[in-house]
Amino acid sequence: MRTDTGDTAWLLVSAALVLFMSPGLALFYAGMVRRKNVLSTLMHSFSSIPVVLVIWLLFGYGLAFGPTHGGYIGGLGSVGLEALATQNRAGTNVPELAFVAFQMMFAGIAPALISGAFAERMKFTAYLAFVALWATFVYVPMAHWVWADGGWLAKMGALDFAGGAVIHVTAGVSALVCAKVLGVRLKYPHERPLPHDLTMTMTGAGILWFGWFGFNAGSALSSGHLSALAFVATHLGAAGGVIGWTIVEWRHRGKPTALGVASGLVAGLVAITPAAGFVSPWAALLIGLVAGVGCYVGVLAKYKYGYDDSLDAFGVHGVGGVIGAILTGVFARERTFPGSDKPFGANGLLYGNPKLLGVQLLTTAVAAVFSGVLTWAILKLVDRLIGLRVPKSDEREGLDTTQHGETGYAG
Repeated sequence: MRTDTGDTAWLLVSAALVLFMSPGLALFYAGMVRRKNVLSTLMHSFSSIPVVLVIWLLFGYGLAFGPTHGGYIGGLGSVGLEALATQNRAGTNVPELAFVAFQMMFAGIAPALISGAFAERMKFTAYLAFVALWATFVYVPMAHWVWADGGWLAKMGALDFAGGAVIHVTAGVSALVCAKVLGVRLKYPHERPLPHDLTMTMTGAGILWFGWFGFNAGSALSSGHLSALAFVATHLGAAGGVIGWTIVEWRHRGKPTALGVASGLVAGLVAITPAAGFVSPWAALLIGLVAGVGCYVGVLAKYKYGYDDSLDAFGVHGVGGVIGAILTGVFARERTFPGSDKPFGANGLLYGNPKLLGVQLLTTAVAAVFSGVLTWAILKLVDRLIGLRVPKSDEREGLDTTQHGETGYAG
């Protein structure tokens, strides 16, 4: 199969956009913590990338996307990636290494999403170990099951266009487990630390919005009708998330907030991620609306149940990912795009196929249970070997100075 330079260019640009989401996430999270923890929070997003890239180079890509063994895991045939340098990705017009690069960015940002749950209290050494183990034992198998040719959930017909179950459900549920295992911050909930720089958070949200077009539209692996549909759906899903969150927050608190707009935006983007290439534009807006409302309620749950999800990683990514994955099973629509004689996607409940909704529910449940159990086991292992949490004195002083020996703001 020939290499299409237009499709390749779009995929490489999309990979760069997904990479740009990591500093966006870093700013989004860092603005919400206290001044004494801003650098440590930025470090979570930046440091996960090199850790995961080494794993991807050595064995992660082959295990995630290599030829399947029973539908459960790939192989080690592409260790070092040299064997892929002259190949096209099967079934596409793009080089295999372009696909490797694109998926590498997904794998790099996924564990960083979790860090919002334990901001201001985890040891940096423990975080690095957690990222390496989580990427290997949670992300890689889940990616294979849903996205690889022959993955057992893929064979059942699971639809996850750009990572609703693979990334957001797994990361969100893992975040909840982390929050429960590490426990609450000092003096929480009697003192609820206020964000130190919402301007930083809003800037990060804007970068995430921009980068998310690569995240979703790039998942078409081509530049054409499918990428255009995913692009428009992404934008509408984000808008729906802002509208839904703002309406419910305004009624609940009496005022719309900047943090609410940023959170609603991300909630809508999370929810549309699994559906972006499968649903109609009007459905994308509706999915975003539902996610905005649902994630607002999900964030409030931490106050009711007493867990300290510091930056709402579960409330936004976990709840939003579940909403998006399930509603994909309702609103998905099979299409045949110009230039192709093969239908893409599948009809959901709204178009007479309740089976797809069942498959989406199963996929969501598998992602939640698998990631939750494995994350608990990884945390217990890391705690035994390294220790998870900084001493109370370090937490009072701040992680910037105690973990990294520097401060974010002079004077």
